[in-house]
Amino acid sequence: MQSSEIFNAARIGGIALRNRFIRSATHEGMASAEGAPTESLEKLYVRLAKGGVGANVTGYAGVMQQGKSNFPGMLMIDDDALIPAYRKVVEATHREGAPLIMQLAHCGRQTRSAVTGMRTVAPSAVRDPYYSEEVPHELTENEIKAIIDSFVKAAGRAKASGFDAVQLHMAHGYLLAQFLSPNANRRRDRWGGSLENRFRIVSEILAGIARSIGDYPVLAKINGYDGMTGGMRPEEAVKVAMMLEAAGCSAVEVSSGTIAEGLSIMRGERVPIDAVLAVNFKFASIPKPLKPLLSRMLPVFAPKSPKPLRGYNLDVARVIKSAVSIPVIVVGGIHTLAEATEAIVNGSADFVSMSRPFIIEPALVKRYEEGRQEASRCTMCNYCTIMVEKEPLRCWNGRLANG
Repeated sequence: MQSSEIFNAARIGGIALRNRFIRSATHEGMASAEGAPTESLEKLYVRLAKGGVGANVTGYAGVMQQGKSNFPGMLMIDDDALIPAYRKVVEATHREGAPLIMQLAHCGRQTRSAVTGMRTVAPSAVRDPYYSEEVPHELTENEIKAIIDSFVKAAGRAKASGFDAVQLHMAHGYLLAQFLSPNANRRRDRWGGSLENRFRIVSEILAGIARSIGDYPVLAKINGYDGMTGGMRPEEAVKVAMMLEAAGCSAVEVSSGTIAEGLSIMRGERVPIDAVLAVNFKFASIPKPLKPLLSRMLPVFAPKSPKPLRGYNLDVARVIKSAVSIPVIVVGGIHTLAEATEAIVNGSADFVSMSRPFIIEPALVKRYEEGRQEASRCTMCNYCTIMVEKEPLRCWNGRLANG
């Protein structure tokens, strides 16, 4: 494939994409208190569509209040009353030629009861290494079935809103990833133990969506691996991808890492300590006189970003692609036109998705196609990933003093 061919039209589950670039799900923090999309979010999606993305995946949308994120401004899709607001956003995005895919999520133990007003839940009563203030409630059989039903109903609302597809968030340590991981899932019933049992919640969600709303594209975002003891490993991720295909999934996006691992999901040269001290729930309330001391100590103890910093999911994506026939999407440290093209040329993936490059440059794909730019201006400083704990998504250009 020549570089120009990456801009050719392609399809995922019947969805027509004008090129092979996808904006990966990125929490925007631009929802109302009820979880409805705001005018700011609509404008962002329109900018991305005008900027040439082949498709846009929304920031994660909660399927039930219990599973809300720790970050403010999370999208929700737990109520029919939200459909009209979403329909307006979808129509505006479609007018600019880009499909819109809603990512569905439940945060499980990766949130706080102080935010949700409810006790955190998980497959097993195992404390999260990062959100560690409480041991989560181990879900009962009936509670698991209620969560499955919530995902199914959320997919129905997404379809009614006009979304072209949904994506199940099965990565980064959130609830569905917790079920898949032996590290978080210690159950001995039909929801734990073997991979088939740990995958059961996903297969029942997929089957429920098919029964409820028929032939509707469902994508999945999975971890190719993580750094947790007894967590996801590439050989098991390949099996998960094969099980997804057998269950009717339309495409798999390959990512990696968990929140507890620090900068494993979105890597960088250093942790933005000043941003962490300013907004992170663990440090924001610490008395100001102590923060200079912490600013010197935290770089020593904070989890370091793994290496490499670029293209770090390509190898496992290539193995997964060789095992399935559905499209494979890869995300992670792909910031240049050459890197994106090479990912397709060498058979690592069928599509490339990016997150941070589109935060600083929503029109990046158009600039690539017109030959005006070869690389994103993103420096991988990760201020954007930290500051969403307090403010809506934007590029901070590596410093808090950026206005």
